[in-house]
Amino acid sequence: MADDDVCLDNDVTEEECHDATGSGAAPWLGRATWSLEPMGARMNNRLFAGAEASWWRNASIYQVYLRSYKDSNGDGNGDLNGLRAELEHIVALGCDALWLNPIYRSPQCDHGYDVADYRAIDPMYGTLADFDHFLREAHELGLRVVMDIVPNHCSHQHPWFREALAASPDSTARARFLFERGRGENGELPPNSWESLFGGSAWTEVVGDGVKSWYLHAFDSSQPDFNWRNEEVRAEFDSILRWWFDRGVDGFRVDVAHGLMKSDPIPRGEKEQVGTVDAQWDHPGVHAIYRRWRRIANSYSDPRYLIGEVWASNDRAYARYVANDELHQTFAFDLLVQPWIAKRLRAAIDKGLAQGSKTNGPAWTLANHDVHRAVTRYGQEQVDDEPLPEAMIESARRKGSVDRGLGTKRAGAALALMAALPGTIYLYQGEELGLSEHLDLKPTERQDPIWHRSGGKEIGRDGCRIPMPWTKCSPTFGFSEKATAPPWLPQPECYGAMTRDEEREDPDSMLSLYRRILSIRRKRRDEIDRLEWIPLEEADALAFDNGAFICVTNTGKRPIPATALGSVGPIVARSGRSDGHLIEADSTVWFERPAPR
Repeated sequence: MADDDVCLDNDVTEEECHDATGSGAAPWLGRATWSLEPMGARMNNRLFAGAEASWWRNASIYQVYLRSYKDSNGDGNGDLNGLRAELEHIVALGCDALWLNPIYRSPQCDHGYDVADYRAIDPMYGTLADFDHFLREAHELGLRVVMDIVPNHCSHQHPWFREALAASPDSTARARFLFERGRGENGELPPNSWESLFGGSAWTEVVGDGVKSWYLHAFDSSQPDFNWRNEEVRAEFDSILRWWFDRGVDGFRVDVAHGLMKSDPIPRGEKEQVGTVDAQWDHPGVHAIYRRWRRIANSYSDPRYLIGEVWASNDRAYARYVANDELHQTFAFDLLVQPWIAKRLRAAIDKGLAQGSKTNGPAWTLANHDVHRAVTRYGQEQVDDEPLPEAMIESARRKGSVDRGLGTKRAGAALALMAALPGTIYLYQGEELGLSEHLDLKPTERQDPIWHRSGGKEIGRDGCRIPMPWTKCSPTFGFSEKATAPPWLPQPECYGAMTRDEEREDPDSMLSLYRRILSIRRKRRDEIDRLEWIPLEEADALAFDNGAFICVTNTGKRPIPATALGSVGPIVARSGRSDGHLIEADSTVWFERPAPR
């Protein structure tokens, strides 16, 4: 096998190609084993040595799901002018940047991840002039702006795909996508048994010139996958990146970064014929793409930032994505999906450090637009059984009873734990208010394609995307100041007790905790350059030295004495009411490092 036949990556061996697409791969996560064996004792956990400082190092980045942030015109949808009006909220939290979920022109079949025009703003959110106004004000406030780029697929309404549907099977228009002839006597069967991540087949049939063919869509049928072996596709995305960078955008979060390249030829047949090789995910050919993008990012006097949503097969595979000439960071998702159990949290942190860049550090997060909110997850029964790799994300969308008070306490402690880690932290909007998942949406109110394509078996992601509550004295809790239409997703009544204005005045609120923790992290970010585990006899606790202070988290049901840490200084910050002598259950405390003797 020649490298360029499959890998398009001249420094990848045939063995590595097989390793990245080899047997046992899960459809979404590749071939990840997600071993929870602690690695901290044998790792060099010193980060950033000799690296030039960059704005994203140890930064706090706020994720904005724009449709649910703030509505300025009363149509029930958040928009750019609404975001601009509440930028101060993000600044007051102590954040350095914000990440915008997709705001491009889109038919919204998957809430903007189905892009029809990569150089236009969807009218729901405003205009390019509105975007420029927002970007200028964000920069004036000291906030960097990271956008979402969706390169694996586009919308079925994209001009290229419309052209492809109207073209002949062997046309250059179809070569931009992944069309295959069907199986069966008359091509009536899909090319293989690959399944969409949203449910059902990953193939949809079309007829052109009387010939049946099928196009690949890893997600919804409204999201056809691009053919990234096609130079026209590569050149177009080079141009898109430059277009937004030239406009002043500071970086991109790359959606499904591990999924762009597929095996060539694409395997055919049912699972037993295709074998166990999964040729859809974590293909070595993606690395040539990101080296190309990194050259573009580095061509600016103020280098632009690239972070990938990556699910790879092992630590070695992750490390390739954050090589010095590829992406700056990938998300350390393993922390997000862990239960509130000390040994599992420690193992996830070790894994994130092993997979992350030693130059830029990992990117940590506890929540995003795809999983249940942290308060809900931590308020459910905590299960120590490790899920199968393909069920990791689903495990973060479990149904079940929720103890909201307990979940809130643990979510605050988890925030303090994450904020003590070296690397970048990402904060999903509404987490700073302690919002819980809206689990009681009616079937007629749900909009997530996961819900619809699974026939209601999968609860989907609507419950974590509910519009933000800003003030109690409003039918929409301040989300729409001049409401002429209801919010695009209904807000539960309990959000009235969790509004930004209410919590801003309460020193014991989640918002106040976030502000305290992030303020200290920001002041001491340059000191956070390592993670050295501190041995503890308590199985329900973990502690480490990050170079700035000592962090200890107690996930157990009873307090533990601070003397278990040995010698420590005074308290720097805490998530609960620990007094410096006892570390209460379900809490995190930061102590000053002991003075040298």
